[in-house]
Amino acid sequence: MHEYTSTARVWGLSCPGFPEEVSRARRWTRDILRGSPLAEDAELIVSELSANAILHTASGRERGSFHLAVAVSPQVIALSVTDEGGTGTAPKVEHQDQEAEHGRGLGMVSVIAHRVVVHDSDNGHTVTAELFAGQRRGGHPC
Repeated sequence: MHEYTSTARVWGLSCPGFPEEVSRARRWTRDILRGSPLAEDAELIVSELSANAILHTASGRERGSFHLAVAVSPQVIALSVTDEGGTGTAPKVEHQDQEAEHGRGLGMVSVIAHRVVVHDSDNGHTVTAELFAGQRRGGHPC
């Protein structure tokens, strides 16, 4: 392999913090991962993470935005959503009971993804979910 190239590819998308942008992020992810056996799982993860950014952080306020990155290598698909913060705490995985109406999204992401990492900074939070190629988790929990 040439020293300036790699087999990993990275795409980025910035979206205004409007609810309809969640479906745009989902379609964009689906287009990138067309033909991948992990595309459906990735699309669901992006939908949940994007919706959380809009609903629970300053990303959903006037002039807010969120940013999506998709990194694809032969081993891993990494899906990252960065919000604009504005909350006192970083997102955390909580496993709610099945009757709960709220608070289940990040828990669901953690069931689908092989690994979920939350990075907190002064400017917001980045949630990264990783799907390992060739090791499908067994479908959606819902």
